[in-house]
Amino acid sequence: MSKVKDAKLAADGRKQIEWAEMQMGGLLRIRSRFSGEKPLKGLRIGMALHVTKETAALVRTLKAGGASVAIAGCNPLSTQDDVAAALADEGIEVFAWKGQTVDEYYDNLNKVLDAKPQITIDDGCDLVTLIHTKRKDLLENVIGGTEETTTGVNRLRAMEKDGALKYPVVAVNDSDTKHLMDNYIGTGQSSIDGLLRATSILVAGKNFVVVGYGPCGKGVALRANGMGANVIVTEVDAFKALQAVMDGYRVMPLAEAARIGDVFITVTGNKNVITTDHMEKMKNGAILANAGHFDLEIDVKGLKGISASSKKIRNDLEEYTLKNKIKIYLCSQGRLVNLAAAEGHPSDIMSMSFMNQALAVEHIAKNKLGPKVHVLPAKIDDLVARLQLESMGVKIDSLTPEQEKYLTGWAEGT
Repeated sequence: MSKVKDAKLAADGRKQIEWAEMQMGGLLRIRSRFSGEKPLKGLRIGMALHVTKETAALVRTLKAGGASVAIAGCNPLSTQDDVAAALADEGIEVFAWKGQTVDEYYDNLNKVLDAKPQITIDDGCDLVTLIHTKRKDLLENVIGGTEETTTGVNRLRAMEKDGALKYPVVAVNDSDTKHLMDNYIGTGQSSIDGLLRATSILVAGKNFVVVGYGPCGKGVALRANGMGANVIVTEVDAFKALQAVMDGYRVMPLAEAARIGDVFITVTGNKNVITTDHMEKMKNGAILANAGHFDLEIDVKGLKGISASSKKIRNDLEEYTLKNKIKIYLCSQGRLVNLAAAEGHPSDIMSMSFMNQALAVEHIAKNKLGPKVHVLPAKIDDLVARLQLESMGVKIDSLTPEQEKYLTGWAEGT
């Protein structure tokens, strides 16, 4: 039995899903094949993903392939309640609503696991962690899993290194058509979208501090720069810092950036990146937002501890008045701003991510994989790119037999 906020929202949710699917032509091509071939027939799939209109398109695709699906959210604030209602109305087991408590969040994950999934689909590794810690009885039934995001893949690789990972998991995040498109292009646009919906500020002219210069940070910096911000990058990795310098941004320690920044967005995947020491150095009116998966990057507990008072200013914006009289503004409780304050990545981007997910599930179903972190074969990544180009009406060249021979041979020299 599903548990959603309001079942009456189903009709609105269906409209949202239809709008997303209009921009997800590549995924619909896979769905069409799945409908005929039923490669997932009889499989039980347990999902912990952001319950959005795009995720609903993936759920429909897996169902078309013959699978039964149970889904919970992977963040307490990211569920789109009308979409959750629409999925429940279509017979999907859904346990998600926006504004869950932490206890409700884990209760919903456990409800998904009660369906005894044979394949898990994770965004942040929480399902995998629960199975390996508190639901070990389920391990014998699981044939594999997939992981959507960098944070989750980092956790999985740590599990593998420690010998703790007991079933194969495909790092969907590491496919180029996910990692580069979703993390770089998607996060760049959607994080700025979330920031603007939460604050309605002008970006141009602001000192815009991007904390972390991985693929997500590069995307955020690029979009902020394009909107006229003075971008400052902070990093702990020397090569990434060098990249930021060569891309034309100012690079400095966060302790220095804290004194001059107007807006701070964290995209590191780490914890306690912005600390109370940084906050106490900040300008009056500084805005903090997090675009990393978990709400650990900004020390929110510490912020509350150094504050004399706080109040809600807008739906996704809180004002904290520090004991030193400085006001700091926090977006979306320090949670994933692009999904908590906005709608996440554009549907075009998620089409590629979820093509990878659907094909990864099929790959697991058709192949016996060992208990470690796997990367999708390059031919699947190439297929996703080709399907996306087809859906966009874009054609490309192909190699001639002579060119293929030249690129794969060694005998022909200068």
